[in-house]
Amino acid sequence: MNPQRVLMVFTIMNRGGAETMVMNYYRHIDRSRLQFDFLVHRESPGIYEEEIRSLGGRIYRLPPITLSGLAEYQKKVAEFFDAHPEYRLVHGHCSELGYWIYREAAARKLPFIAAHAHSSPLGVDRNSLQRFLLKHLMRPYLTHRFTCNELCGCWLFGRRGVRDAIVVRNAIDAEKFRYSPEVRDQVRKEMGWDGKLVVGHTGNFSWPKNHEFLLRVFRALLAVQPESLLVLVGSGGEGEEKIRAEAQNPEWRGKIRLLGGRDDVAALLQGMDVFAFPSWFEGFGIAMLEAQAAGLPVVASDRVPEDGAVAPGHVNFLSLRESPGAWVEKILEITDGWRRTDTSEAIRAAGLDIVHNAEKLQEIYLEQGGRA
Repeated sequence: MNPQRVLMVFTIMNRGGAETMVMNYYRHIDRSRLQFDFLVHRESPGIYEEEIRSLGGRIYRLPPITLSGLAEYQKKVAEFFDAHPEYRLVHGHCSELGYWIYREAAARKLPFIAAHAHSSPLGVDRNSLQRFLLKHLMRPYLTHRFTCNELCGCWLFGRRGVRDAIVVRNAIDAEKFRYSPEVRDQVRKEMGWDGKLVVGHTGNFSWPKNHEFLLRVFRALLAVQPESLLVLVGSGGEGEEKIRAEAQNPEWRGKIRLLGGRDDVAALLQGMDVFAFPSWFEGFGIAMLEAQAAGLPVVASDRVPEDGAVAPGHVNFLSLRESPGAWVEKILEITDGWRRTDTSEAIRAAGLDIVHNAEKLQEIYLEQGGRA
């Protein structure tokens, strides 16, 4: 029997929190029974696409969602479902922008139409009204709701809708990230990090990640610790070009290293000394969890949910109202004499190891698709 196929809907399969979470699950499901395919909204390939194909997944493309191209986009969505009536399970990870997908799927009476809440935007910006309208318009078309926690679920589905939402933990492969002194030494030699205080960050360059504040912190750190490096791992996001241009400024003396999207993040984390995570908001903060799994101390903003801090003593929360100097003081304080330890048991005890969680999610899909 052919495996049941789930259509995952994303913007682009780069290394973001939601994308990384789904890939973690994808690697650990029984792919003889269940397969993930991906409907993305970019022509340019994402860094996960090669791995997706190697695992047996298919990748389809739609144009980006724009106001001027909305009519054409809706036509493309309908054409996609006309061409692919085999999909019974649709799982969207584009928040409220999945509205047109969900509406078309509902018109065809698909039995499983799910939206997944991965974040909870704070404050008001130029897109706030659009978010408000679309998240209310999409709700009647959903058959299932997924969320990483109650806060994100409330934002996307409302207080009533979150009551029956399925919580899917942002689990990771704890064994893959387990601290290894040998790997650390190898990475630091290969990357030229020996003798440096390496401040690391992983994530795309979107506004919520707050790279501008991170650069201010690093400037203050260089003033007191000149032998420091800032290592940024990730790609994509509206701020990438600006940060890349800024990194070329002679002020930094080549001490900002932009590594782009990588498939060896687990190894790179081993070579870092501290992980900085000054996000404006996060749904969960899977990058922070990976850093803890590697035994790193973390300095995170108080906008990051505390349920992502699971390794005792590893995460230090600071307000974004604190000065960059205060962040530097904390970085120097926690790295002074820090001893890396194996945190894999803490990850498992928190229910955030991938193996058990993947089994549970797989059974949900198979049951809803009639293959249990």
